[in-house]
Amino acid sequence: MLRRAWFVAWMLGLGGCFWLGAAIADEPKAPAEEQPDLIDDKTPPATDAPAAKDKDKDNDAEYYELFKVLADTMDQVERNYVKDVSRRELMEAAIRGLLDKLDPYSNYISPEEIDRFKTSVESQFGGIGIQVDMRQGRLVIVRPFVGSPAYGAGLEGGAAIVDIDGMSVDGVSLDEAIRRMKGEAGTSVTITVQSRGGDRRTLTLTREMIRMETVRGDRRNDEDRWEFMLDQDRKICYIRLDSFSRETFRDLQRAMQELEKQQLRGLVIDLRFNPGGLLTSAVEVADLFLPEGEIVSTAGRNSPKRSWTARKPGTYEGFPMAILVNRHSASASEIVSAALQDHKRAIVIGERTWGKGSVQNVIELEGGKSALKLTTAGYLRPNGHNIHRAPDAKESDEWGVLPDPGFEVKLDDKELASLFEYRRKRDILLINHAAKPKDGDPPPASVPRETKVDEQKSDFVDRQLQKALEYLSGELAKAQ
Repeated sequence: MLRRAWFVAWMLGLGGCFWLGAAIADEPKAPAEEQPDLIDDKTPPATDAPAAKDKDKDNDAEYYELFKVLADTMDQVERNYVKDVSRRELMEAAIRGLLDKLDPYSNYISPEEIDRFKTSVESQFGGIGIQVDMRQGRLVIVRPFVGSPAYGAGLEGGAAIVDIDGMSVDGVSLDEAIRRMKGEAGTSVTITVQSRGGDRRTLTLTREMIRMETVRGDRRNDEDRWEFMLDQDRKICYIRLDSFSRETFRDLQRAMQELEKQQLRGLVIDLRFNPGGLLTSAVEVADLFLPEGEIVSTAGRNSPKRSWTARKPGTYEGFPMAILVNRHSASASEIVSAALQDHKRAIVIGERTWGKGSVQNVIELEGGKSALKLTTAGYLRPNGHNIHRAPDAKESDEWGVLPDPGFEVKLDDKELASLFEYRRKRDILLINHAAKPKDGDPPPASVPRETKVDEQKSDFVDRQLQKALEYLSGELAKAQ
């Protein structure tokens, strides 16, 4: 009884510290390798509202009884289980069990994982360079990062990772799978990948220090810089945003300054396969093209409603825009596409987006030794409609961002694979330059030194991009 009484008192004290004394960590940066989408609205959950206090007071007795049940269970396991299990392991298992009842984006970050987490949100980390997600119980590759070991090995979005270093990923959490694939640069990891067609292959990749580049053009030019001009005659430009990091706005702003000098007349922004990123980055990007009006609003059970609006200074306008999205476009990319669509600044082309409309806060625990990533709010598009797709949502329900009428263009799995391969070939110069040997060393046998983009022939037709070009050409013709 003494052991249990001590434990219940400790748990009640922990509970008070956990809910009332938790501090919001610094604003997390870009989602890094294998990092699930992370958006931080920088506002801690409001826990001191009168209604919340009254409710907590009414439930104190129930909490105490439930903590006693947990304490009794912990006590029995500690004293009588066939093998010794540390109290720390039991407590972390209890926390993870609690979070399993929530959405997939709420996670506990243990002391062993906290350094890797902090490294990942800094956009520099040792790994193989892929973004993954857990979908229907499978560890699925969302996309590889250009120039990474995974990209060079030909891994593509939609394929599933079956095992890591010979250990199956069945039943493994997303965070644990990420932890297995990360490591110091120079070390290796072996993974087995199953393609959408069912074929499997096992390959060993050497980890590198991955640095994300989120703003890209159509191809790399001879100077190994992104070429944003897609149609020189009509001055139609093309920009890909792979995610929304702390640097995305500044990189995009520099690209727009360059294109303004080239007298752009139409712009395609490609958000396909973009899994999201920082809420602040999404707001900055949308603000770059909107002179006024609401961009997005957030609200939660214990979070005050907040709204972000566009400002006139620095706005790029006076030319038509098209936004490309697909079923892998999520969260921050949905904020941008919805804002530009609702304010009729751009036409949205492609297919219905993923439907992630939730905001996560990072809450420090144990003085920063561990942390809790907790969903605290959802966001709404400017017209007030919902973006988040509930687990039981139907196709007829309201969620995600739909293409504008007459601009729905769906690509099947075969076309998606061809699109990925087409983009790999357009980006090949980046891989070659990243793989350049030191002076005096022979070139690597696996990567040609002088691969030109013009030599990369392909019969693939990107129907979604073609639709965007048709629309912009038509708008430019009307203007003339």
